Amino acid sequence: MENSNDQQQKAVAVESTNTKNNTNSNTKENTTEKPKGKTVPQKKKPPVSGNGWTNDTKKAFEINEKIQKDRLNPHNKLNLKTNANVKITPLGGLGEIGGNMMVIETDKSAIIIDVGMSFPDDSMHGVDILIPDFTYLRQIRSKLAGVCITHAHEDHIGAMPYFFKEIQIPIYGSPLPLEMIGAKFDEHKMKHHRSYFRAVQKRKPIRIGDFEVEWMHITHSIIDCSSLAITCEAGTIIHTGDFKIDHTPIDNYPTDFHRFAHYGEKGVLALLSDSTNSHGTGFTKTERSVGPTFDRIFSEASKNRIIMSTFSSNLHRVAQAIDRGIAQGRKVCVIGRSMEKNIDVAINMGYLKYKKADFIDAHEVNKYPDSQVLIVTTGSQGEPMSALFRMSIHEHRHIKIKPGDQIVLSAKAIPGNEGSVSEIINQLLKAGAKVAYQNYPDIHVSGHASMEEQKLILRLVKPKFFLPIHGEYNHVLKHSETGIACGVLERNIHILSDGEQVEINPKYMKKVKSVKTGKVYIDNQRNRKIANDVVLDRQTMANEGFVMIVAQVSISERKVAAPARVTSYGLVDVKSEKYFAKEIEDMLDQHLSHVKEGILENTKALEDDLRKTVRKHCIRKYRKYPMIVPTIIAQ
Repeated sequence: MENSNDQQQKAVAVESTNTKNNTNSNTKENTTEKPKGKTVPQKKKPPVSGNGWTNDTKKAFEINEKIQKDRLNPHNKLNLKTNANVKITPLGGLGEIGGNMMVIETDKSAIIIDVGMSFPDDSMHGVDILIPDFTYLRQIRSKLAGVCITHAHEDHIGAMPYFFKEIQIPIYGSPLPLEMIGAKFDEHKMKHHRSYFRAVQKRKPIRIGDFEVEWMHITHSIIDCSSLAITCEAGTIIHTGDFKIDHTPIDNYPTDFHRFAHYGEKGVLALLSDSTNSHGTGFTKTERSVGPTFDRIFSEASKNRIIMSTFSSNLHRVAQAIDRGIAQGRKVCVIGRSMEKNIDVAINMGYLKYKKADFIDAHEVNKYPDSQVLIVTTGSQGEPMSALFRMSIHEHRHIKIKPGDQIVLSAKAIPGNEGSVSEIINQLLKAGAKVAYQNYPDIHVSGHASMEEQKLILRLVKPKFFLPIHGEYNHVLKHSETGIACGVLERNIHILSDGEQVEINPKYMKKVKSVKTGKVYIDNQRNRKIANDVVLDRQTMANEGFVMIVAQVSISERKVAAPARVTSYGLVDVKSEKYFAKEIEDMLDQHLSHVKEGILENTKALEDDLRKTVRKHCIRKYRKYPMIVPTIIAQ
């Protein structure tokens, strides 16, 4: 074994040899003959940039400009070589507020995003709610892999029981929306369908058919909301659901920006984003801004009974009121079926943390002094059957509005409900109550994103294609303008309408076809559908009037055998009723004398012919199109 001195001597010898060789090599290079009379220019060394810097500032500018363009260019992150495509079909929620429902599909499978309801207008007599038409879903039944729920608002889950009566597929969502759907299933005697629930974990993508779907937390006016990242072979689609960007939410769970940015860096094929509040400038205020307003109202009404009404789903708003009531030593009474159900679910699930001793029943309210009572109830939209409305007209079983009561309407009137809200305020004031509504600027804040929040999502996601959703035409159009301002090419933006199917590939977006869509009328008293023609008949009777004719006719003599009975409603006044009946009788005699032989022998054909004749008369004389029901008894 060699000692250390021998090893050191060998190392020195090797180093000496290497040094000598390098010296010889350099000498040879330096002694190379240069061409006479010519100066060989020295080669410029390139700027050093491998370590993230360079001493050439001009070059640095060019490099950085390219970096900026590349990070904003969605084309670079998508697979432009794929022929795969994905189809998007909204069945509700476009051109309207509510009724949200969308289908996203490949050639082999499809998922549904939300199954919501909407409310009828004044012309839909006897209709309680509207649900989307499921015709297209029946056609692609074999492809349906599941329903993905974004949050628990009625305009996103309200039609689930009616959908599940026809089609049963797995329902994916976070715990609160599923439990709210479960409560609806219980009401419809469909408790066994809870077996289809699939409670997801946020931030963990799961496989549903051809899709990989991730639920990403986002803030809104209800607890436990999500946006969806839907990935298939064609690329990733981000569906925001309803949202606002609240940095200080009541539960301290802000929007999960990191997941949006994660997908934005990977490359997003298309963004579908909430447009409801797209005309709002700046940022929507945080839910916490309502708290100081409640503090002021509760302080001013410390000796009075306080009755707070808001949307039953806005549990954070309800929680703020309850917290302040308990802090003042008040007992909380919850009134209204939907409010009771939602609070019970939230407490049982652990979203809200209150003791049972904090609450009292409605029949116990009068046992406590006014200063120790807080009533939380429904009716902020002036619904005629709501608890607050019945209290205001003294028809509620336990609670009646009295002088000194402090009413807090912590909600904004939904478009179309302004008249109802105004009416209930008038009733409350007539009963002697004080009403806090529009005189407090922060008594309500929106749950939907304003322009700056929409811009933030657009910049985080950086989609190639942008489809604004949720809202009337003017809302989605305004949102599209915001998209253009945030760098989305105008040709890559499309304004959808219900039933319009678009196909998207990383290289293109195009309209494919239109599918059958519309609304189905529901009577909540019986939980059944109302046929379209029934609603049309009701509209006709309400707007145009009703005429009923019963006549005995001698076929052989072509005349009325006995005086006809003519009854009309909503067409002429009582004084003119006899004159109108005489008009119809004379018309019937004349009609019988001129009617064709074939029609005269067919009672149904004769009734149809008489209906047309009477209608023409009413249009010509009264400018109305009444419903006419003739009954001919032939002899």
